[in-house]
Amino acid sequence: MGAQIAWIKAAVFVLALCPLARLAVGAFAGALGANPIEAITRSTGTWTLSFLLITLCVTPLRKLTGWNWLLRLRRMLGLYAFFYAVLHFITYVWLDQFFDLGAMVKDVVKRPFITAGFTSFLLLVPLAATSTSAMVKKLGAKKWLALHRLVYAVGVGGVIHYWWLVKRDITQPAVYAAVLVVLLGLRLLYYARESAATAVARRREPELRATSQR
Repeated sequence: MGAQIAWIKAAVFVLALCPLARLAVGAFAGALGANPIEAITRSTGTWTLSFLLITLCVTPLRKLTGWNWLLRLRRMLGLYAFFYAVLHFITYVWLDQFFDLGAMVKDVVKRPFITAGFTSFLLLVPLAATSTSAMVKKLGAKKWLALHRLVYAVGVGGVIHYWWLVKRDITQPAVYAAVLVVLLGLRLLYYARESAATAVARRREPELRATSQR
């Protein structure tokens, strides 16, 4: 199984680079349309949100299928979400605003979709920075899990950023929003079930102790 997982991880790694390769080929061939900067911005933003939702799919899919090996892909998928978020941010800072700090500050303050996107990007940074096994040990499992629950806020912020950006045809952001609602709903369901199971176990604990002492 270990060799199979290695092949799967390698395949996912390569496939996750395909959107970037497509952009690079399009830029080289001059096939990004009349506004290549907008095309790059939209593509990197869309793939950031896509990889974020794919990452959030791992746990529900594992619970539904019993494929525990999916957990070994989650970190890489999450880092790819951050990778495309960085490309999205660099495109905005460099190609769109030409490092004009004043203009960027005005954008963040005055344009709500920029505010939502920038906030989501900032929340994503500590998640990427603490994604290693060493950081899990350093922070401790409970603190690490609490920190990484920020991914839900990042997902919500990303969908809002996209929704407010498009203005007219909201079909795509609505699809992303629907997927996110389902994923968050499943997590609430799992949490409720686990809490109920824990409560039952705690109520039965005195009975089990009494039985074991007889």
